[in-house]
Amino acid sequence: MAYRFLTSRVVPSSNRLTRKFLFIFTLSLSFTYLCYSLIFCSDTIMHGQSDEQHRCLLFQSVGSKKMLQKSNYCTLSVDPKGTRDTTSKADLTRLETIQINNQSKNFPAVPFINSPRGSGALDRKIINNNTGSPKFGNKKLPNAIIVGVKKGGTRAVLEFIRIHPDVRAVGTEPHFFDRNYDRGLDWYRSLMPRTLDSQITMEKTPSYFVTREAPRRISSMSRDTKLIVVVRNPVTRAISDYTQTLSKKPDIPTFEVLAFKNKSFGVVDTSWNAIRIGMYVLHLENWLQYFPLSQIHFVSGEMLITDPAGELGRVQDFLGLKRIVTDKHFYFNKTKGFPCLKKPESSSLPRCLGKSKGRTHVQIDQEVIEKLREFYRPYNIKFYEMVGHDFRWD
Repeated sequence: MAYRFLTSRVVPSSNRLTRKFLFIFTLSLSFTYLCYSLIFCSDTIMHGQSDEQHRCLLFQSVGSKKMLQKSNYCTLSVDPKGTRDTTSKADLTRLETIQINNQSKNFPAVPFINSPRGSGALDRKIINNNTGSPKFGNKKLPNAIIVGVKKGGTRAVLEFIRIHPDVRAVGTEPHFFDRNYDRGLDWYRSLMPRTLDSQITMEKTPSYFVTREAPRRISSMSRDTKLIVVVRNPVTRAISDYTQTLSKKPDIPTFEVLAFKNKSFGVVDTSWNAIRIGMYVLHLENWLQYFPLSQIHFVSGEMLITDPAGELGRVQDFLGLKRIVTDKHFYFNKTKGFPCLKKPESSSLPRCLGKSKGRTHVQIDQEVIEKLREFYRPYNIKFYEMVGHDFRWD
């Protein structure tokens, strides 16, 4: 049509040479336009494939087969054996060092997990929150719980064991199995820290040990839960318990008035909680109805002061952990009268327990102490026999 238009209006029909030239010129323009169109489409297709490959490579760099398969951008073939992680052993060692340092600073663990152990492979599980910042691992129900006892040294055990890179613990006491059980396991799980598959989730609530329903409830959650009980001379423990209460309620009766129904006859008032907690064997009998003794580990509150590394070594063995927390992590604080953790590299101060720990005990008459020792002796002996260990409290 263009040819007819040009030849009919621009030049005379008699000029054949001119018509031939215009025909060739028009044909050349059409051919040029066709080539340009083909080249442009080809470039667009190749560009799209390049972007797709780029996105796939980004997913592959994360090291997640599932992310690669579920990506809307990625149509590339996936290695049926999964995407291999090419992280070097040097990088893995560096990540492990960072994680241990961060744990000692009370920071969240660096997200890494060896899978399988010792293989050098790096498997990262990334979960994004609403703000877009990455979170690592999952919130799991605890594998181990420090269930007791109050004023026995439970806070020290928790703070000492949580510097282990394979342990993540709740800082506060959840009181789920004694006060908040009606909130459900999902609420309880939400309180837990995020952990990787190789890490142990822990919490501590000392009142569980004397709560009648706690063993059954924990067993219903998981019969494989490992239990830690920190015990201490029941007389010393009762005095420490009273000292703490007195600091909050200065107007309470004296220790002697609360401990005895009739001081002159030496009848101990077992209804007072500070006294009843120390009758360990009675509470343990309740726990053994739901858990075998092999799943309960007892920590000596006295040895925790004189040999913290030894006690923590046995705790690590019980939890199936490598002994990483050792005597190099502790020093004895003469002012407080118990061990503290040595300072992290990022801090100028060591890490000791709070002001509520290590209080000077209320002075109790020696006669009262002797009467309490006599009262606890048969309970202690039976407790030693039941757990197979003499704590030497007499």
